[in-house]
Amino acid sequence: MTTKAPSTVKPAPGESLEHIAYASVKNIPTVEPHDQDRLGYNIWRWLKYRRDPLEFAVKTSGSRLLISEEETVRKVRENLMQLGVTE
Repeated sequence: MTTKAPSTVKPAPGESLEHIAYASVKNIPTVEPHDQDRLGYNIWRWLKYRRDPLEFAVKTSGSRLLISEEETVRKVRENLMQLGVTE
């Protein structure tokens, strides 16, 4: 039995919210890569809607972090500022 190759993924443009969100969590230590993806998705939602504080987005992501939530929020906030996002 054969399987098809996975579909190619077109990277998001550098200034898009998706790119900014996932770049902001790129260096956050997590148990596995999917935890980083979940965190990136929640940061993207936060950037798009801005309904809750950033702390809430980190907490509700359900990501298994290897550092504290407070440290994660601090790092994400710093990364977002470096990427040109201000709160």
